[in-house]
Amino acid sequence: MKRLVIDTDPGIDDAHAILLAGSHPDVQIEALTTLGGNVSLANTTANALKVLDVLNLDVPVFAGADGALLEREHEDAAHVHGLDGLGDAGIPASQRVAEKEHAVHALIRLANESPGELTLVAIGPLTNIALATRLDPDLPQKYKELIVMGGAIYAQGNTPNTSTEFNFYHDPEAAAIVFDTWSNITLLSWETTVDYMLDEDIVRELMSTSTPKGAFFNKITANLLTFTEVHYGSAELFAPDGLAMAVAIEPSIVTASETCYVQIERMGKYTRGQSIVDWRGRLGKAPNTKIVLELDEERFGELMRQAVR
Repeated sequence: MKRLVIDTDPGIDDAHAILLAGSHPDVQIEALTTLGGNVSLANTTANALKVLDVLNLDVPVFAGADGALLEREHEDAAHVHGLDGLGDAGIPASQRVAEKEHAVHALIRLANESPGELTLVAIGPLTNIALATRLDPDLPQKYKELIVMGGAIYAQGNTPNTSTEFNFYHDPEAAAIVFDTWSNITLLSWETTVDYMLDEDIVRELMSTSTPKGAFFNKITANLLTFTEVHYGSAELFAPDGLAMAVAIEPSIVTASETCYVQIERMGKYTRGQSIVDWRGRLGKAPNTKIVLELDEERFGELMRQAVR
């Protein structure tokens, strides 16, 4: 049984990823920790509770950071995910409530209660994890592994700093802290997720699945598909967080990877938040990150089908 703590900022693809995890027979979600990113903390926390309603799972939700470590104006991703973060689909508010404990403290407590047993899956900015690591410097050794969706390993990002991916762009300092202190990281980059978009046939199948989870998937995804078609001329579906969740749950889905030293640029006017990958070992630093390069596309499609059944 894979025991997961999911740090997330739902977000449509975050919701897809949580559906995937919650529908997998060999997964137990121990907690969801939320933070601001795609939309505000209030909305991401509300959205996490809504996804749990659809899954009918009793999982605690802990709200965390609502902004980056350094205060500054920052755009969210509401233009992609909708103002509410779930495609402005009118999903009713959950009757569930988040726990009173702060997400940062929950991340530390959960690790101390089950040292070496939990996989931490980070599918949003890394602010909560950075703060938890500063409070407990031994935290990286207490989690079995850290799976991160983030970064642009070839400097082909999706933000105004064109070499930078959104999660690291949102809080470069947090990302830098995590990559400076954790050595058991598996990284799924933005460029790799673009190579593994869900094709039109699978998307049509997922959108037409007549189950409660399928109906939820359809509602929250419809406007995202329109956005993708308008801006990218494609009927395929971006699935970055779902792919990261698949890697966390079934590591065998990774068919090619490379282990390198990775750090995050914090100072450049046009490169702040960029992932620096030492592909050839020129910095003399110990490798800290397994970088996913290729995946089993067919298996990922099956996992997404399972997520909406």
